[in-house]
Amino acid sequence: MPFPQFNKVLPDSIPPALSLSSPSVDQLHQALRKSLELRVRNVRLSFEVGLEGTSQNDSKIAILFSGGLDCTVLARLVHDILPIEECVDLLNVAFQNPRVHRSLENANKMHLSPYELCPDRITGRTSYGELQKACPGRTWRFVEINIPYSETVTHRDTVVSLMHPHNTEMDLSISYALYFASKGVGLVHNSSDGKPHNYSTSAHVLISGLGADELFGGYQRHATSFSRRGYPGLTAELELDINRLGKRNLGRDDRVISNWSKEARFPYLDEELLAWALNRPVWEKCGFGECSSSIDSGHPTGKIEPGKKVLRLLAWKLGMTRVAEERKRAVSAAPLTKKLMLIAQKIQFGARAAKMETGKTKGTQILS
Repeated sequence: MPFPQFNKVLPDSIPPALSLSSPSVDQLHQALRKSLELRVRNVRLSFEVGLEGTSQNDSKIAILFSGGLDCTVLARLVHDILPIEECVDLLNVAFQNPRVHRSLENANKMHLSPYELCPDRITGRTSYGELQKACPGRTWRFVEINIPYSETVTHRDTVVSLMHPHNTEMDLSISYALYFASKGVGLVHNSSDGKPHNYSTSAHVLISGLGADELFGGYQRHATSFSRRGYPGLTAELELDINRLGKRNLGRDDRVISNWSKEARFPYLDEELLAWALNRPVWEKCGFGECSSSIDSGHPTGKIEPGKKVLRLLAWKLGMTRVAEERKRAVSAAPLTKKLMLIAQKIQFGARAAKMETGKTKGTQILS
């Protein structure tokens, strides 16, 4: 089908606020569910059920799961699509970061796990809990993938080779997270005894939330563009992000993930969903410039961020209210002291693969 042009229409006045009753929320719901159905139904196990050590409970689908809005909405919709008896693995990666260790030592908090202090582990656990409440009867396996610093160093050359020709610190940080998450080897807590057990996912299809930020205005630079240049600046930044998705992200991510003989699938980049999203005016996707950012006049439950507002409203509609209201990076869900929360917020990426040695490195810096 022909690829639509990016809709650059500008509002004549302040646009109406997005709400739960806005048509774009239902339209996104339908388009995203259809996209997921194509990508998670009729997936076969990567081995024959009945072989020693296998069972019907082995997962066919795993989700690259930071606990953020994008992946949690996908997980919630997967629940509506797959038979209730099918397990779904949630792959959550966290890195040991020497800089954080030193901060913990200084704060006399070494009894706290460096992995449990990672923002992605914090949001992951919270979103996992919300999924369990919203989706009764579904077995979700929260897979804790904990990567010691020594293991990160050991695999560095392999990861750099896989992500080539990308060669920045930011690419390396993202690639580390994808590399170890897609391996799918970690710990799960057995519901019978509560103890952690070694686990390796049987899923060979991994669901990624890539594309949601670019489509619906989820990055800080989108808010910055709007504050500086209004709707013309915002639409220009969104169009730039969409046009360079393939060059900046897809090839790199596919090479890293397929190293483990896994297949990545990207529901937000479905052709029909993309066509719908690109054809929508920007104020039907995000809430920058609205009179109010409240969810709905009938739901006085606080405010949500304007970035990716249509997706946040969909999360709310699906019963994931905490995810809908969550800030872009929140660490307050964990019982941390104020000092330790500040430590957590200083690291650039949620899995803490970034800036392990020094805080002076920029994401755009070329690897040495």
